Amino acid sequence: ITQPLLLFVIFLSGCFFSTTVILYSHPALHQPNDHDHLPPSFGVEDNRKSGSAVNNLATNKNTIENNNSNHHMGLDKTENSSQPTTTTVLSGKRILIAIASFDFSQFPLLEEVLDAYQDLCFAGASKVHIYIHTTVPYTVALIDLMNSRLQCDGLQIYIVVKTPALRLNLVDCHRTLFYEKVDEYDVFIYSEDDILVKPTTVATYLQETLKVQKLTSKSPSEDYNIGIVRYEYNYPPDVIINDKTRHATENVTRVYWEHLWKPMIPKSVHSPNEFRPSVTRKEIDAINTHYVTMDNAHQGMFLATADLLKAWRDRPGCEFNVVRQRPGKKGQQSQPTEGTQRVWMSSRMLHGKKHCNVQQLLPVRNFGQLTVWHLPNKNYRRVGKKGRIGGDKSDVENEFGTGKEKFIGPDPKLPSAMELHLQMRKTFGYPIVETGVSSKNSSKKYNGIIMLNELDLSKRFRGYEKHITMVDDRMQAYSDYVTRGGQMADVDYQNW
Repeated sequence: ITQPLLLFVIFLSGCFFSTTVILYSHPALHQPNDHDHLPPSFGVEDNRKSGSAVNNLATNKNTIENNNSNHHMGLDKTENSSQPTTTTVLSGKRILIAIASFDFSQFPLLEEVLDAYQDLCFAGASKVHIYIHTTVPYTVALIDLMNSRLQCDGLQIYIVVKTPALRLNLVDCHRTLFYEKVDEYDVFIYSEDDILVKPTTVATYLQETLKVQKLTSKSPSEDYNIGIVRYEYNYPPDVIINDKTRHATENVTRVYWEHLWKPMIPKSVHSPNEFRPSVTRKEIDAINTHYVTMDNAHQGMFLATADLLKAWRDRPGCEFNVVRQRPGKKGQQSQPTEGTQRVWMSSRMLHGKKHCNVQQLLPVRNFGQLTVWHLPNKNYRRVGKKGRIGGDKSDVENEFGTGKEKFIGPDPKLPSAMELHLQMRKTFGYPIVETGVSSKNSSKKYNGIIMLNELDLSKRFRGYEKHITMVDDRMQAYSDYVTRGGQMADVDYQNW
C-alpha cells in the first residue's frame, strides 16, 4: 500500500469513529420522543425528565394516551404541562372480586377466570383480592396446584365455604362483603364463575366512568354505570371440531345471544335518552352522543367504584347494600317476574326502572372493549327454543340433563395438570426461593390461598350429615397443610 492510500484509509476510519461517538453520546439523536411512530399502547414518557423511554410492558396494555382519551373527558393538558404524557389506568388500584361458584361443575371455567384476574395484578393493581363463595371445600392437592399457578405480589384468594342450603342465594354473598369493605378498595367486581374478565375490561370501565363524570359534572355520577355485554362463539351445534371438521369454524364469530331483537338498532341497542328528574337536557345530549344501552341489561356480573357503591346505598328507592329476594308474582312468589335471583343480584336490581334505576352505558367508540366471553359457550344453542330467549312461539323443547348421562371420555394417556403437579412435588419438593435449595421437609410461613369455613350448621339440606363430615375432613387437612407451611403430606397425594 502506497503512503497516500494508507493516509486516506486512516482518514476515513477516523471519520467513521467520530460520527459513531457523536450519534451514541447525544440523547436527542437516538432516544424516542413524543413524535416517534410507536403504537398507542406503548405510552412514551418524557424521557428527559423520567429517564424512561417506554413504560413497563406489563402495564402498557392499560394506559391512556392523554392527548387522545383525555380530550374526550375534557382533560386536555397545556403544552407547558409538567404532567407525564401517559397515565397507567390500573396502577396502584385496590380491587375486590367476588365470584359465586356453587360446586366443581364449572371448575375448568373458573380456572380460566382466575388466570385472567391474576393478570390485573401483573397489570399494576396493588391489591387483587378474590373471594370465591362455594359450598364445597377444596382438597389440599387442588389448593397446592392453584398456589403454584396464582402467584403475584398483591394477589390473595379466599375460598369461603357456605352451606348448600343457600342454593340460588349463594349469589347474595358478595353484597354484604362489598359493603363491609367499601372503604378498603377502589374497584369492586361481582361475577359468576364462567365470565372471562381481562385487565382491558377493568381499565376501560375506569376510563369510561371518569368520562361520564366529566360529561355530567358529577362525581360520582350515580345515575349511570358502565356495563358489559356477554358473547359466545356460534360453533355449529351439531359438529365436533376435529381434524376432519375444522373447516367448519371458518365462519364462526362472536354472537350476542341475549340481544336478538332486530333491527338491532333501536330494538336491542338504543340511546340512553330517558328523561330523569335529576338529569338535565344538556347532560342527556352529552351522554347520548357517546353511549348506548342494551334493551336487555342482564350481564351476569357488574363493576363498581367505592363511590358508586356508597351513592347507590343512599339512593332513594335503591338501597343497593340490602340483600333481598327477586320480585315474584303476587300470590306466587316462587314465580319470578324479573328473572332469577342471579339475574336480580347481578343486573336487574341495579338497572331496573322500578328499583335503583341506574342507566347501563356502553361506549360507542370502543364498545368491543366491554364485551366479555361467556366461557360455557352453550347458551347460543338454546336460542329460539321453548321457554328461552327468542322462543316465545316455539314448540322446540330445550332439553336439560339429569346428571346421569354417560359420555365417552378423552384418551387416558393424556397427562393432566394435577398428575404432573403431584409428580413434580414428589420429585422436586418445594424449592426455597431465597436459597434456591429444594426441600420436602423445610418449614416456612404459609403464604397462599386462604380457605374459610362459614358453614351455617343450623340450615338443613339433603345429605347433611355426609356433607358436614366431608367439610370437617377437608378443613382439617387444609389446617394441617397451613401448619406445615404449605407442604402436602403423603395422604394429600391420594385425596385429590
